Amino acid sequence: MSAALRVGIAGLGTVGAEVVRLIATEARTLAARCGRPIRVTAVTARSKAKKRGVDLAGIAWAKSPVELASDPEIDCLVELIGGAGDPALSAIETALKSGKSVVTANKALIAKHGLRLAQMAEKHGGALNFEAAVGAAIPIIKTLREGLAATGVNRVYGILNGTCNYILTRMEQEGLSFAECLKDAQRLGYAEADPSFDVDGHDTAQKLAILASLAFGTKVAESAVHVEGISSIAPEDLRAAADLGYRVKLLGVAVRTAKGIEQRVHPTMVPKSSSIAQVMGVTNAVTIDGEGIPPITLVGPGAGGAATASAVVADIADIARGVRVDPFGRPVDRLRTTEKAPMERHEGGYYIRLMARDHAGTAATIATRLAEQKISIESIVQRHPNGGIDAGQPEGKGSPVPVLLITYATHEDAVHRALQAVQRDKVISGRPQVIRIEKN
Repeated sequence: MSAALRVGIAGLGTVGAEVVRLIATEARTLAARCGRPIRVTAVTARSKAKKRGVDLAGIAWAKSPVELASDPEIDCLVELIGGAGDPALSAIETALKSGKSVVTANKALIAKHGLRLAQMAEKHGGALNFEAAVGAAIPIIKTLREGLAATGVNRVYGILNGTCNYILTRMEQEGLSFAECLKDAQRLGYAEADPSFDVDGHDTAQKLAILASLAFGTKVAESAVHVEGISSIAPEDLRAAADLGYRVKLLGVAVRTAKGIEQRVHPTMVPKSSSIAQVMGVTNAVTIDGEGIPPITLVGPGAGGAATASAVVADIADIARGVRVDPFGRPVDRLRTTEKAPMERHEGGYYIRLMARDHAGTAATIATRLAEQKISIESIVQRHPNGGIDAGQPEGKGSPVPVLLITYATHEDAVHRALQAVQRDKVISGRPQVIRIEKN
């Protein structure tokens, strides 16, 4: 059997400690599968005294991540510190420049610096693996990069943030407001004290940028992703979606279009019959639409110590086997530059919720403004105060009445122009709610 792969781990939080434990408990299985042992020989973390529930006896302790990365007694650096800058970045650069391989779960760093780091790996001969950066235990990176190497991808989309999916699930099932669900998610540890990175869609955008690069051979560009969060979603939108045969999810979507690669993150209505619609709670899911094959959906835990550690150790095992592939599926100089596709060009169906004023001619005015923009309506329903819906037009006296519209495929700029005209006509109160629809 070949000499052991010597691993150094920077960061001993929940994931790092679980990686140490997993390598120790699965040592025989890993050695049999890889043809050589895998051993953790050195670690570093902010506190050496902290109790972590794993045995670190016989493992060297480096003073800093950079010192660990330059240690000649390790072959592979595992970076589990997090953050798009130092010390994680310097440690990875140091390891790659010295010809070592690197495994990281750091989506922010890969989204921002992945191309430069991939070039370093190419130049110096090490591997750069980051399966755990997107979807944790879901093997989506390897699927796109290797499993579908001969398949043209038309669209990749999915639920990439468990916090948002948990909140939307609770809102739907229990009729709670966004604020109520967010507070509970924070109490349970599913959301951070400052949840904006998750609920505003930026976490999903970083992951989507990585997936788009792998799927379409483009340079990773988080700035090319259109981003919206879920804070505007109200319980009435979720009830309406259910009545109309849909469910609301925060999706990251990258799709090949005649005008380039469209990358977007936003609340989306998906048919209840779709695989994505069945994914509830903190679970993640990614669907790939490829040439000549039915859609492939991968579902699993997108976060958590055990799930993330599983993906990290799988990446380490590939290095132990001698498997080395280009981090983004092809050499960096063969990746194409992509620009942000204006959402005004987006074409699809839309859900629109209006608070229609109880004035004569309101319905006719709304219909006229939509028709002016050549927007065809698939369905229109009026929601009554008791929560039910009926087909028809707003009528009667009293407070503004919620009117729900589902459009056939149209362009986003047409929807915006029509709604701006309706607002100028003063036949609705408040701002319209607009949610895009993603078909199977």
